[in-house]
Amino acid sequence: MHVWKHFKTITKHRFLVMRYCFKIGLYRQGLTHDLSKYSWTEFSKGCRYYQGNRSPNNAEREDTGISEAWLHHKGRNKHHFEYWIDYSSDPECTTVIEGMRMPKKYVAEMVMDRICASRVYKGDVYTSKDPLEYYLSSKKHLWFVHPEVKKELEFLLTMLAEKGENKTLYYIKNIFLHS
Repeated sequence: MHVWKHFKTITKHRFLVMRYCFKIGLYRQGLTHDLSKYSWTEFSKGCRYYQGNRSPNNAEREDTGISEAWLHHKGRNKHHFEYWIDYSSDPECTTVIEGMRMPKKYVAEMVMDRICASRVYKGDVYTSKDPLEYYLSSKKHLWFVHPEVKKELEFLLTMLAEKGENKTLYYIKNIFLHS
């Protein structure tokens, strides 16, 4: 059990996301980001499966075939794609379930979350390309994401990789969140 290390990791991530959300004007989301990680369901699993260089949810899933912590987390945090899955209202839909349109404020929080997760796990070797690379490595599994959300996320992560943090945060705060 890695109680102290896990606590430090999730708290560092949470406060980093808070700082980034404040930079783009998302104060409430910054204050409430990932509070569920301190619940017993998520925290106990995080301590047990802590590794320090990736999400403990992956290790829990590899060990047991399912991540109870992730199922709990995604159902309580609107900045995750998976929160926005619902049954399709389109009778022609072949997948039965589909991704719903996420409000832009949650797409923006998701970008902040990806930046900060990459910063925490990569440490001193972090670059502004890391969040895009992480996204691209899992893109083939994201069939359920609403097409507009996918387009926005790719656009913002590409901007981050090519133009850097300052220009991307400025764009998100002053243009993306108001369009």
